[in-house]
Amino acid sequence: MSDNLTTLAYLPTIISFILALKFLSSPKHARLGNQLGAIGMALAIAVTLAQKHFYGLGYMLIAVGGLIGGGIGWVGARKVKMTDMPQMVAIFNGVGGGAVALVALVEFHQTAAEPGRMLLNVSIAIIVSALIGSISFAGSMVAFGKLQGLVGDRPIVWRGQRVGNIIILLIGITAGTFILGGHSYQLMWLLLIEIAAALAFGILFVLPIGGADMPVVISLLNACTGLSASAAGFELRQNVLIVSGMLVGSSGSLLTLMMCRAMNRSLGNVIFGAFGQIQTGPSTAASNEGLTVRATTAEDVAIMLAYAHKVIIVPGYGLAVAQAQHDVRQLADLLTARGVNVEYAIHPVAGRMPGHMNVLLAEANVPYTQLKEMDEINPEFPQTDVSLVIGANDVVNPAARSDKSSPIYGMPILDVDKSKAVVVLKRSMNPGFAGIENHLFYEPETSMLFGDAKDSILKLIAAVKAV
Repeated sequence: MSDNLTTLAYLPTIISFILALKFLSSPKHARLGNQLGAIGMALAIAVTLAQKHFYGLGYMLIAVGGLIGGGIGWVGARKVKMTDMPQMVAIFNGVGGGAVALVALVEFHQTAAEPGRMLLNVSIAIIVSALIGSISFAGSMVAFGKLQGLVGDRPIVWRGQRVGNIIILLIGITAGTFILGGHSYQLMWLLLIEIAAALAFGILFVLPIGGADMPVVISLLNACTGLSASAAGFELRQNVLIVSGMLVGSSGSLLTLMMCRAMNRSLGNVIFGAFGQIQTGPSTAASNEGLTVRATTAEDVAIMLAYAHKVIIVPGYGLAVAQAQHDVRQLADLLTARGVNVEYAIHPVAGRMPGHMNVLLAEANVPYTQLKEMDEINPEFPQTDVSLVIGANDVVNPAARSDKSSPIYGMPILDVDKSKAVVVLKRSMNPGFAGIENHLFYEPETSMLFGDAKDSILKLIAAVKAV
């Protein structure tokens, strides 16, 4: 296939990727967006394989690799639990970054066989893709370990950490700088130093970040993978890789900044703030000394819900852990049948990845019209009879508005405490993933329904039916 024909054939792929991002921005059309993205990728693979520089053995190796990778992806996507979806996103993103780093290494090695020096633009592309791809790979693996419980979910910090990280990163950048325009064979060891430094930085960069900030980290690493893939496109002279990588990089960067804005925190604070350490200051339980928690029963909550005019359900990670999304939908349907107005309040950083709660509720076929974002739902809480908080913690903590000593002070939250009554479904009084005591639990309008979220909701369903 000629170069002009190849470029033209890649055009539908680029259009598919752009439309996929457009449709993925809305839960109503997200499935179509995902399908368009898959079609675009299939077209890109087909056009690439049709190029003349592939031969018999090459096709065979590609087929074997495709079967292995496709099989792992298909099985993983079919078997993964909704609670493990963030881990899957992290590890798949890391694999993409690692693949880009390997491409850079191979391209550098192949250039060694050519006489003379590398072209400046090619060497820059190799350096950038190797550096960013390696950081994304190592960082994503650590993020996967934190989310999976293989690495401590609290921030891991030590003295001189920031200075050490900067030195390691500078070593990688310096090694890459010396490669520019040099003889690739003679400077292969510099590329290996760059990749090793980038891998070390990726690990040390994510270790100090707590589990509460994992949605931001995953989005940031996803943007890094996109940028590294775009750089690899310059190495391989593939326009479709340049465009698709930039689409991923720009959308991931925008999403990262939007989530930081939703928490009223800078990206630097997310990366270097060690947010998620157990707090020992005035924001801990000591500040709540003398206050009591009011426990309740499923029967009492069922009466509140059944005779309410408006109920807002606030989902959090605890809902995903309990796999109770279908039961919540059943409870909401029961209340709706009784004439209760039921809506869902979605915080931008609820869960362990961007859009986690939207995906969770979409799996249970919750109507899109009932899902309300924070800015849209907050004015409705004062007119709400009951707010049912299921597994959410930090995104409903009033300390964000009133306690200047709290690390989440200034973070926009869901105003559930302004409801006439609040019921919190929680296993215990332990702090959430961010390690911060929640003042909401001690408010006079709050009742605590202790137990596994799924069991509690099943009890509520039975009790509402009996009312």
